Amino acid sequence: MKMLTESQLNELQQDLDQIRNQVIADLGKRDADYIRRIVRLHRSLDLGGRLMMPFGFIPPVFLAATTTLGLSKIIENMEIGHNVMHGQYDWMNDPSLNSRTYEWDTACGGDSWRRTHNYEHHTYTNIIGKDRDYGYDLLRLSDDKPWRPAHLFQFANYVLLSMFFQWGVGLHELEFERLRKREVSLKEKLPFLRAFFRKGGRQAFKDYVFFPALTLPVAPIVLAGNVSANLMRNLWSSTVIFCGHFTQDAETFTEESSEGESKGHWYLRQLTGSSNFTGSRWIHLLSGHLSYQIEHHVFPDLPAHRYPEMSKQVQAVCAKYGIHYNSGSFARQYGTVLKRIAGYSLPDSLRSRMMPAQKA
Repeated sequence: MKMLTESQLNELQQDLDQIRNQVIADLGKRDADYIRRIVRLHRSLDLGGRLMMPFGFIPPVFLAATTTLGLSKIIENMEIGHNVMHGQYDWMNDPSLNSRTYEWDTACGGDSWRRTHNYEHHTYTNIIGKDRDYGYDLLRLSDDKPWRPAHLFQFANYVLLSMFFQWGVGLHELEFERLRKREVSLKEKLPFLRAFFRKGGRQAFKDYVFFPALTLPVAPIVLAGNVSANLMRNLWSSTVIFCGHFTQDAETFTEESSEGESKGHWYLRQLTGSSNFTGSRWIHLLSGHLSYQIEHHVFPDLPAHRYPEMSKQVQAVCAKYGIHYNSGSFARQYGTVLKRIAGYSLPDSLRSRMMPAQKA
């Protein structure tokens, strides 16, 4: 990580706070109109996809229905649900867009997400041992985690995690690693498991029982379409998340290096532990603007559609202090993610020949 003096860290905090305050002072109708327009888009796509699905016995219609429903789920998951639950629109006082009560269309319960993501991940971003989002307890992505023979299969684990991403994220609070080490008991996790099965059960019933049952003559087609739409959403959302956190240049940190950190040091950790990728306006929308993951980690509670314009100011701040602004094309960033997953699946002696260590 770029080393800054305490004086520079204080100046860094002031510079980024100034960007934040400028946006807060400007929040208003433009932002409210934007999120309500996105909600209408999501609902229109959802309705259109579900109305087309019973006619999916016609191959082009099946493709159109599945794609439309998949896009609806992606937009609700990324641009609406994720961002609303970060409190980006709480200032509107709209009950349907309230971060504390919003429940998104995915197997992961909102309360669980707010605990594991909003608090743990955004507070302890990329701190090995504290940020359990780092590798999701399944993947070895830095030297901080000792290599085990099981890691040879972690690319297969990555593929499976991506395919079933909503379920993997939903079960994240179960803390498999701590259960395995008997640091926590299954009994302690029963309240979480009950909530998970309630939420996950409702999701499965809705997509795999209720909607197919409404169209019994073509229920298998509707079921296949819903499965495909969820798979589309899972693969895309997991890819976006991995491109924002696990590229080759995204740094990790030790607990010791982050003890007693100031706000300026926290900002520096967000800047150096995150990754952006470039793309079209639609790419940014479908990613929930997590294509600007650096800006999101620095300003998680500001409306994400503001990140593109804020990124120019953040880049200027990074240049001022000599901080690497980790951005590249989607293909390049995803390529480094795959290389990192593959590299760290190998024993250290082999891995070190493929890629450098990623430590603070």
